Amino acid sequence: MEGAPGDRLPPGQILTTKWPVLHYSHVPLIDPVAWKFEITGLVERPLRLGWDDLARHPVQETKCDIHCVTQWSRFDNVFRGISARALLAEAGPLPNARFVLVHAAPDYTTNLPLADLDRADNLLATHHGGEPLPAEHGGPVRLLVPHLYFWKSAKWVTGFELLAEDAPGLWEQNGYHMRGDPWAEQRFGRPDPARMRRGPRR
Repeated sequence: MEGAPGDRLPPGQILTTKWPVLHYSHVPLIDPVAWKFEITGLVERPLRLGWDDLARHPVQETKCDIHCVTQWSRFDNVFRGISARALLAEAGPLPNARFVLVHAAPDYTTNLPLADLDRADNLLATHHGGEPLPAEHGGPVRLLVPHLYFWKSAKWVTGFELLAEDAPGLWEQNGYHMRGDPWAEQRFGRPDPARMRRGPRR
């Protein structure tokens, strides 16, 4: 990414070189051999992939900035993985599919408009900085949606469920914004953040 920090840092964010480890529950230790990923719901061809199936897809690299709703941002991250757009095309979204409920281990969900998921930079990421993603950062596979707050980039991702209507995920049910655009400071969807149990730990 290019540009001065002021051009790249969304409002309310603080730049860091660290990558804080935040999550709402325990870190699941997932054996890649047992990992499964599904695309279900409003698709022409429901998709189910294992680790070896994923490895047969072309690898893509995305260099991006990431922005956490807890107000830290980290520049120039290099992720590697499989294109989310390519996997969606393989499943064939139906015309009435407009939203996606993302599923992840152990029991996490988050929601996205399909248009926000179906973008060129988005990945099922397996590597960061040339190294396999460690478990605390979502390894073996996490979703990467860098243009939204990072709680939307679900760790330990296991599936996309395509829907006609928007459905809130875990943190959205507890008051966080349904979309999460960092440039618009879409942190909370309701005016009283005191209702929150804890901030999104992704």
